[in-house]
Amino acid sequence: MKPLDSRFATRRGLLFGAAAVSAGAVLAGCTSNDSDDEPAANDQPAADDSTGKAVTIGFAGPQADHGWLNAINDNAKSRAEKYADVTLEITEGSNDTAAQIGQIETLINKKVDVLVVLPADGKALTQVGLKAMRAGIPVINLDRVFNTPQAYRCWIGGDNYGMGLNAGHYIGEQLKDTPDARVIELAGLDNLELTKQRTQGFDDALKNYPNIKKVARQAAEFTVESGQAKMAQLLQAQSKFDALWNHDDDQGVGALRAIEQAGRDDFLMVGGAGALSAFQAIKQGDGVLKATVLYPPTMAASAIDLARALGQTKGVGGLAEYEIPASITLYSAVVDKDNVDQYMSTGFK
Repeated sequence: MKPLDSRFATRRGLLFGAAAVSAGAVLAGCTSNDSDDEPAANDQPAADDSTGKAVTIGFAGPQADHGWLNAINDNAKSRAEKYADVTLEITEGSNDTAAQIGQIETLINKKVDVLVVLPADGKALTQVGLKAMRAGIPVINLDRVFNTPQAYRCWIGGDNYGMGLNAGHYIGEQLKDTPDARVIELAGLDNLELTKQRTQGFDDALKNYPNIKKVARQAAEFTVESGQAKMAQLLQAQSKFDALWNHDDDQGVGALRAIEQAGRDDFLMVGGAGALSAFQAIKQGDGVLKATVLYPPTMAASAIDLARALGQTKGVGGLAEYEIPASITLYSAVVDKDNVDQYMSTGFK
């Protein structure tokens, strides 16, 4: 979600930033800097950086009212600008489902070659995804999934369960030698399925560490203000604990304020998503925040690569198949002091 312009140009392969395809670096050849149209399978060419058939990509996302969502838009724009053969038609983001449906229908009427859609609500926008597919416009469904695979050609997104799982394992390894270790959780909005998945992954990971018990959980709202308020409640209720997992780095800004105001530094904190402020705090190393688990907004750049490959009827280097995959799940890497420099350029503001 923050501009990745030159960063993308300097890395080989389809840059997922902190992300990797769940089955390995599947898209490594999709935008390889080696421009010999190396075949994806037999004689099927794989997309690369050399100029090819002109492709118009329509991009529709929700309102950028969160650092991560703003970075999604920036990643899509920056990636499209890299290609001389790509024209990006981008809509004004909206959280109103009717407005977003109207914007996508406008792109359909313009007869764009490929659509990339991050729906404000996957269920509510399923029908317009189906409409595009039936009109012969392939859809890359970004992150928030439509209700049926018939509404998209390819889904690419993050791994919410894996986020919780990796956060839990990181904390578990840090505390495995601590008797009767206590952890707490600052979650996101509880009415969202992604929050439930993150908590489930976290709980499942902790089951591997019998010395660790989760003693408290509060749900915030992915905002600085809610993070500060809910963290203050946790700190007041829990005089002693060893680790905190916070689902979201934006609300983590507020959580860190509450921690500083309470004068607490007797535990370790793990964040979530991959904000630049979190990376900087981890690198500085003098606070409670020791790591964050990624939910990479670079997925929007990868979606543009996939859309371009579809529009040029090309496959993906490194795969035996002629077509791009139907589904790609990005890996939720843990960033700590050992690897933060590698990921610093992908941090969103």
